[in-house]
Amino acid sequence: MLSAAMGGSARLSQPDVRSPMYTNPEQREDPSVRLSHPDMRKLLSNPSERESYKHPVGPSRSALQRAHLGRAPIASLDCMEEFQGCGGDHVSTRSDSQALVSRQSSIASCLKYKPLGKSGLRVSQLGLGTWVTFSPLVSEETAEEIVTVAYEAGINLFDLSEAYSGGRAEIQLGNILKKKGWRRSSYHVITKVYWNSKGDERGLSRKHIIESVKSSLERLQLDYIDVIIIHRADDMCPMEEVVRAASHCIDQGWCMYWGTSRWSAVEIMEAWTNCRQFNCITPIVEQSEYHLFCRSKTELYLPEIYNKIGVGTMAWSPLAIGLISSKMDDGMPVFTRQSFKKKYTSSISWNEDETQASGNVKDQGYTWLKDKAGTEDGRKQQARLRELAQLAERLGCSLTQLSVAWSLKNEKLHCVLVGATTVEQLLENINSLQVLPKLKSEHIDALERILDNKPIRPRVVSTLEQR
Repeated sequence: MLSAAMGGSARLSQPDVRSPMYTNPEQREDPSVRLSHPDMRKLLSNPSERESYKHPVGPSRSALQRAHLGRAPIASLDCMEEFQGCGGDHVSTRSDSQALVSRQSSIASCLKYKPLGKSGLRVSQLGLGTWVTFSPLVSEETAEEIVTVAYEAGINLFDLSEAYSGGRAEIQLGNILKKKGWRRSSYHVITKVYWNSKGDERGLSRKHIIESVKSSLERLQLDYIDVIIIHRADDMCPMEEVVRAASHCIDQGWCMYWGTSRWSAVEIMEAWTNCRQFNCITPIVEQSEYHLFCRSKTELYLPEIYNKIGVGTMAWSPLAIGLISSKMDDGMPVFTRQSFKKKYTSSISWNEDETQASGNVKDQGYTWLKDKAGTEDGRKQQARLRELAQLAERLGCSLTQLSVAWSLKNEKLHCVLVGATTVEQLLENINSLQVLPKLKSEHIDALERILDNKPIRPRVVSTLEQR
């Protein structure tokens, strides 16, 4: 009363026992126990059954509660980082859901959530890339089951593109989300702009970006898209027009954030500079190819971009998203995506513009680096793959799981995209979280010795030395 009279704020040192919300700490339920409505009614009607719902606690816990009487509970950062509560949306209603949930319980306990870049959007460390999931080679029933299993396992990010199967991927995912009726705040949808089946519609003009976002919203049947990704920079379009168009889409409420894909560090910095100059919204993420044989950009330059301007990194690899099977053919993983426009002879890089969807299941696929098998580089590559497969076997996992776990070991990554054509393949990829604790320093050293491709930043040469 005295502090209130003096203009200060009065604060009770003890809880108000007269309040109807007051509960004796000795009788409070353990916060980890969640009761359904019937259980709650039963508990209130028969207080003697209260003890059956409580976990056994030792005297130290009871003493601790008494010592902290009247204080608000403080959540640690570690608990918040591993928080898995997603409400009732992650409970399956299928008849076979009990066995599925039991298989995924250990998986969900390992799944963590991170802010995407330096934004407030928290995403699961594994995201579902739907390039192969919504391909013509996968039935709609299987695709729906894959999305459902991913969601129930705790994955809250779905990556799409307007070009995946000619827009069919967005239509399928939109139908699945509408059918399931999941809470909109419990998942994030990402779609890409730029690639289109018609060459004259390609580009990053203001007209094309706005039309692409509107068309994606119609196909997805959503009120907004969480993140739009500008796939590839357009040399024929001014950067000012690109950032203004992306910012306009956010201002209109069609999307919440925007990011880039396959942009160089120089292009990302140019976009950020234009955003600051013209008072536009800055990008939050860069999607980059990152795997055992493609490391330089993600390990050398993107962490620096994140530290300077807050652009996070979302990684994908052909092995993780399901383009390549973990099965070996003469020491080489096998492509699962059919009908490639051309064979890969120059580098270990897979671009979305170099492939196309095909409904002909009988199309002949190509093996990884098949054209280089007879060369010296090809033989060295096969030897590395065999050694990696042996290392994965010693760890009790597949080559795919080793690759995903190795990517997750990079703390600079905010999300790693995985994909699948079957539920089993998806569960195999998600189970990479179980391999992550097994990757000790000696395994990382052995892996680096096998690869022998650790990126090194080139020496800075002064202008005078160049002359």
